[in-house]
Amino acid sequence: MSQNAEAYLFGQILGTHSFLLKDGFLKPDEYSEIEAKYFLPGGETGTAATVLDSLGVSVKMDGTWIGTEVATMLKNFYAGKNVDLSLLHFMEDDPGVMDYVVIAGLVRSPMGRFQTLFSSGKKWWGTPEEKDIEGCKAVAIDPFFGEDSLRAARICQKLGIPYVTIDSRHDSELHKNAAVNVVSKECTSQHYAGMPAEEILNLMKENTDGLTIITQGGGDMLYARRGEEIHRMKPFSVEVKSTLGAGDTYKAGCVYGLLRDMKDEELVRFASACSAIAISRFPLPLKPPTLADVQVMLNRGKNDSGK
Repeated sequence: MSQNAEAYLFGQILGTHSFLLKDGFLKPDEYSEIEAKYFLPGGETGTAATVLDSLGVSVKMDGTWIGTEVATMLKNFYAGKNVDLSLLHFMEDDPGVMDYVVIAGLVRSPMGRFQTLFSSGKKWWGTPEEKDIEGCKAVAIDPFFGEDSLRAARICQKLGIPYVTIDSRHDSELHKNAAVNVVSKECTSQHYAGMPAEEILNLMKENTDGLTIITQGGGDMLYARRGEEIHRMKPFSVEVKSTLGAGDTYKAGCVYGLLRDMKDEELVRFASACSAIAISRFPLPLKPPTLADVQVMLNRGKNDSGK
């Protein structure tokens, strides 16, 4: 693939074992029927890369080291796609980072060994380099890899390349310098417990020149910039098949919005349409939203967006 990819993505790239249940979520001591199961690329960066490729964007991704069990699946999946894997480090003596997700409609439960991995003191991800980011038009940075996530952001600052991040606190360097920070309900519950979403956004928007978006699942999205009043937008209404990858798809939609110089309202609406399509399908990596899909959703959902 050409080195002139439009987008550089840095963060979590996993092998995800997903299990869609047929008759509701797991109950203790009761049998559950599996409707479908898959082993496909996942993680915030892996999913975003899949979605951006489907939207017609060329991507380079870096981040999690790839182990033996994940490598074959990953290489086969991205063969023929406009996703550059050349920056990834492939291990020869480790099965790789994987998660296991049980899904039933609006409910899902992920399982893995991330607490063990992060507490091991060992590095299991790549280091962003200026030469890999230079020439890209937009970047997405997951916040999980500490100084290396900050390194990616600082390179973007140096090169004047806008970046999207997720779930970064109001007092973080990642938030301060981001073009877009997408903050989930999970993040606000963890870091701003008991605070109304409007109060959180007022705090966050005054600590950056970028756009802050707070998503709330089925509730209104809130978004604003420094000095602005808070804007609200309803999410698109769809029948939920699986919420796995919804936030990662939203992030990808924001990256696409930056690449196409969308204004804030247009970007938020586009990202929301991408996410709505994602939750209406399973498995997402095999059925990612296309531009045609998004346009249909945008046309259908004008009333749902509050316009």
